[in-house]
Amino acid sequence: MSEASVQITGMSQRRPNFELGPIDLVIPSGFVTAIVGPNGSGKSSLFRLLLDLAKPNTGRIELLGETVGSGNDTKLKERLGYVPEQAVDLEDGLRGNQKAAFVRQWYPKWDVHLYQELLRRFEVDPAIKLGKMSKGMRRKFDLSLTMAHHPELLLLDEPSSGLDPIAWKTMIDVLHRYMEQGNRTILMASHIVDEVRRLADYIVFMVQGKVLGIYEKDTLLSAWQVMYIDAAGVSINWKQMPGYRNASLSGATTYKVVTEDALQAERWLMEQKLGLISKQKLELDEILLHHIEHARGVF
Repeated sequence: MSEASVQITGMSQRRPNFELGPIDLVIPSGFVTAIVGPNGSGKSSLFRLLLDLAKPNTGRIELLGETVGSGNDTKLKERLGYVPEQAVDLEDGLRGNQKAAFVRQWYPKWDVHLYQELLRRFEVDPAIKLGKMSKGMRRKFDLSLTMAHHPELLLLDEPSSGLDPIAWKTMIDVLHRYMEQGNRTILMASHIVDEVRRLADYIVFMVQGKVLGIYEKDTLLSAWQVMYIDAAGVSINWKQMPGYRNASLSGATTYKVVTEDALQAERWLMEQKLGLISKQKLELDEILLHHIEHARGVF
């Protein structure tokens, strides 16, 4: 990995019915990292902590080399962009151009031409009151507003929420173009598998307030496979297979085995003189399900 845009060390937050962490996590600069996990896993809470909108009970957070919560963070926040999952209801009475006029005062790098170009691409009329915009239009407006000051680190919480398919494709293209400069970073939370596939370089699995690991996407998707194996009636201890996750009988002598280390698993099968009938890669949501079951003690 490259140097870190986000570095979290020993961070935890305790609430009456939920505990987040402890979390140790490094998000590399210059890449798109997607946090995936079921609802209630703590993704939005993590974003609030990163932005100092909530305080951890323990630990340390650094963004772009600066410690969060250590004092005046005006200069740091000029380098950040954030689109929350839910729009702010208190702004409903403002027109889009009124909010933009207010927000631009805080960002020396505000680019009115980029802002207008994004509005044009997303087909958003900034003269409409924010409360009168549809959920999808409000999402497109917020994304345009957030990207207009060229943030170095872009934090997106469910960025495609409410978008129709055409707007979704436009968003994917806009974010790809944003990353072309090479020195920018996106950290996003998403449950849209195709979105993660198209955008992410790294994937973080998060379940029940815990980070289960960060993985390079292409390596992850190549490593997790389901294999159909002819055991020829021989009793096999499948738990000895590298990366073993689970196994089930799929025929008279055929087993269906899931591994998270396909390369080493194939070598092991050759050593055991077992026949590999076929194999296929798992989808991202299937891999997430295995992580959830493992975290919950379901094997």
